[in-house]
Amino acid sequence: MAVEVVYRSSRDLERLFMDKAEADRHDKMLELAELLAAVLNKAVPSLSEAQVEEAGIYMAKNRDIFARAFKSQPDALNELLNGSGAE
Repeated sequence: MAVEVVYRSSRDLERLFMDKAEADRHDKMLELAELLAAVLNKAVPSLSEAQVEEAGIYMAKNRDIFARAFKSQPDALNELLNGSGAE
């Protein structure tokens, strides 16, 4: 019988990871997504909870691209428009 060590994100109990660093990255992404969703909900209260959650996760998954865009490289957003960003 083999023993496997798996890691679970504290924010997403359904997902299991084989690598602790990957689980930590996922947890941090979800934390950022949650904060982004709260900000989006405050800025645009007419959005549904599902919409702000989806937008927050999308932005968190693509944070590197958004960071470059906010650091005076707005053309970085073309990566998302052309489909080369994270899903």
